[in-house]
Amino acid sequence: MGNWENNIRKVVPYTPGEQPNQTDMIKLNTNENPYPPAPGVTEVLRNTDTDALRLYPDPAAKDLVHAIAGEYGLQDDQVFVGVGSDDVLAMSFLTFFNSEKPILFPDITYSFYDVWAELFRIPYERPALDEHFHIKKEDYFRENGGIIFPNPNAPTGVSLPLSDIEDIVEHNQDVIVIVDEAYVDFGTQSALPLIEKYENLLVVQTFSKSRSMAGMRIGFALACPKLIKYLNDVKYSFNSYTMNRTSIAAGVAAIKDQEYFLETCGKIIETREWTKKELRKLGFYFEESKANFIFAAHKNCPAEKLFQALREQYIYVRYFPGGRTGNHLRITIGTRNEMEVFINFVREYLRKENLWKF
Repeated sequence: MGNWENNIRKVVPYTPGEQPNQTDMIKLNTNENPYPPAPGVTEVLRNTDTDALRLYPDPAAKDLVHAIAGEYGLQDDQVFVGVGSDDVLAMSFLTFFNSEKPILFPDITYSFYDVWAELFRIPYERPALDEHFHIKKEDYFRENGGIIFPNPNAPTGVSLPLSDIEDIVEHNQDVIVIVDEAYVDFGTQSALPLIEKYENLLVVQTFSKSRSMAGMRIGFALACPKLIKYLNDVKYSFNSYTMNRTSIAAGVAAIKDQEYFLETCGKIIETREWTKKELRKLGFYFEESKANFIFAAHKNCPAEKLFQALREQYIYVRYFPGGRTGNHLRITIGTRNEMEVFINFVREYLRKENLWKF
């Protein structure tokens, strides 16, 4: 036999959340938005010119870039778009993390970071979150090849104050600092104001969560023009046509409807706070989440057992076995009705199993 496998790039892939497809399910496992996209998105899809699909899309996605720039008060050359924030982040790893020094990201965080680091042969270290799942900013005040962290963090939902983010950027002006803001619209202050002050800061966001478009795959980065140019240079060396025509048009419609965006985010925040109160009554504990999910553990009930019991009723949440996360469930915030069904099932389960005194 030949030795061709010796030259294969082997990695342990990222494991995406389960995507069941049942009509009677309650899906609280992948942090999707429970509300439909803005009405303008429906209009765009209804009026799509399918004949135009035989033509390549605009490689620069100028309409979408311009709409995002206008919404955030930026110039077009400060915006980069990609096929979901995963595409934008992967391109950022490839573009900016090329030092022999290790990049830094938390030990409990978005589990794609170490996958990209392994894929692109980037050395990395993972400073540990404290006992309350908080990032310790001082752990990032040392020599490194770049820094990335989500704010709020995932899967914990814990957010870092803007002053702490600025401290990290201030201490690391010789490398690129990426703040992954996939969940920022649910109650956390964005690092966006800092990009005018620090040219080494990249802020990444997505349409998947707060704009209800996970199925359309739109992500974007905001930074100084120099960083955006470097990203585009790598993109055009990799794949010129990353955004399709339909995504560009639908993204423009979504970003323009600020009223609908604020309305649905407000509903999710309100339901999240209600769910927190109900979970505490049932003996759950968790850090203060500023995302569209809660990372909760119970004083008496093992997370894995509850996860399986919920799954048997077609209520899907996310379980992270092992380590410090092994007794936690990440519970996405659905509609108020979905969360009431979830809470009622958990209450009855705990009562039946004698796991909590009522």
